[in-house]
Amino acid sequence: MDAAALAEPEALLDAVLAAGIGVVQYRAKAGVDRALVRRLHRATRAAGALLIVNDDLAAAQDADGLHVGQEDLSRFDVRVLRSELRGKVLGVSCGDANEARAAQDAGADYVGVGPFAATSAKADAGAPIGAEGIARVARAVAIPVVAIGGISYGELAAVAGAGARFAAVISALVRGGEYAANARALVAEWRRVTGRRA
Repeated sequence: MDAAALAEPEALLDAVLAAGIGVVQYRAKAGVDRALVRRLHRATRAAGALLIVNDDLAAAQDADGLHVGQEDLSRFDVRVLRSELRGKVLGVSCGDANEARAAQDAGADYVGVGPFAATSAKADAGAPIGAEGIARVARAVAIPVVAIGGISYGELAAVAGAGARFAAVISALVRGGEYAANARALVAEWRRVTGRRA
């Protein structure tokens, strides 16, 4: 969920939870609304799903975990984050196997890897790494790999085949404002290609 791109984040949340999506990531580059995070977390917890907050350690205390990028690691020591999160989930964005191994060694619970394909959802995402780039990282670490960046319905099979445990999607969910239909289609396809819950 990108707060800057959503007029109704709770409507999107209701749709994705009803479809069976099990992890929701909240990104708000202009500043996190803590009251909204608490409302989102009540909803995810009631649905048996997890809520992860990007970049804001304080707000992550109101959720199930924190996700940070490589640029954030210049401000935070991963081991300190691990301690301050007190058992909550910690994810780190990585662009290659070396970064992923370093994140794993420092105590990350998962790595977000990409971009899988070209994406307009994140201006500084870098060049696409495709299925082979995801596969290189998946082979290098024992923790789950989340493929990120430009993933559409038609690419879920390639993402899963590359060894990603999860696929992060934004545009594919919000396209056309059809949150519920998009979420159901994505979940059904993910289950089809992986045999796993979304």
